Amino acid sequence: MQAKNGKQPDEKFPLKLTVKQRESLMQATRLTIGLRTRIKEASKEQQFVEFTKKELEKLGDEIDASLVHVPHAHRKRLNAVLNKIGDLLADVVVEDLMQKGQAVDKAGDIYQFKVTLNESHPPIWRRFQVPDCTLGELHDVLQVVMDWGDSHLHQFIVNRKYFGEATHDDLDMEVEDEDGIGLSEIYTGKNTPRIIYEYDFGDGWQHEIILEKILEPEPRVTYPCCLEGARACPPEDVGGIWGYAEFLEAISDPNHEDHDEMVEWVGGEFDPEKFSVDEVNKELG
Repeated sequence: MQAKNGKQPDEKFPLKLTVKQRESLMQATRLTIGLRTRIKEASKEQQFVEFTKKELEKLGDEIDASLVHVPHAHRKRLNAVLNKIGDLLADVVVEDLMQKGQAVDKAGDIYQFKVTLNESHPPIWRRFQVPDCTLGELHDVLQVVMDWGDSHLHQFIVNRKYFGEATHDDLDMEVEDEDGIGLSEIYTGKNTPRIIYEYDFGDGWQHEIILEKILEPEPRVTYPCCLEGARACPPEDVGGIWGYAEFLEAISDPNHEDHDEMVEWVGGEFDPEKFSVDEVNKELG
């Protein structure tokens, strides 16, 4: 059935939600009335709840915003929902390209990604756009948008294949050259690759990279560019995600036995909520 303006209504996509995940969405998030109604109206026997692509993106963003203060049990369920949304959106992108017959490898395509630091609670994430580039060039962009210092080794894991700098011969696994493959060779419209970006093999910072859209470039926009994000990147060499949690505990409590040492180590102050799109884009430019 066509809408009054002659356009087809937005297609809906099924998101599988358990009863517990629905409870967490209703109790621990600030969803819009429309999203809450959609979830509430689905029966318990109905495994899937249908959302449009825009609703899925909105749902993911609102879960991100809610994770700051939710209890651990809700956080675990909501992170599982976020992963499902990421997988579904990636499938939607590929399906859309195949239906439209759009060639992913044509010159000028812009790729929109969301990168999230795995196991960060609340999530540390960025949304950014890049033109077609190699994984080596994507590494350079990720270092800027996340605010890492590019002082450690890194690698990409794409569908169980490893890509990194060709000069690193001391790794135990076979690593292909990250400068030898571009985004248009990865996102061919025939599959939905999951990309993990790992930085600093000692601290083990793993980032999940989700392709959200493939767009035509807009006039007067300089690429790459960062669109939005949340929270500061952890300090280098803090000891991974668990070391970061201990670091935050120490600097937030003046009575903590490591407070003074950690404050001095980080250079006097550290705000875990600080993030500026303008500063990132200035660095990218």
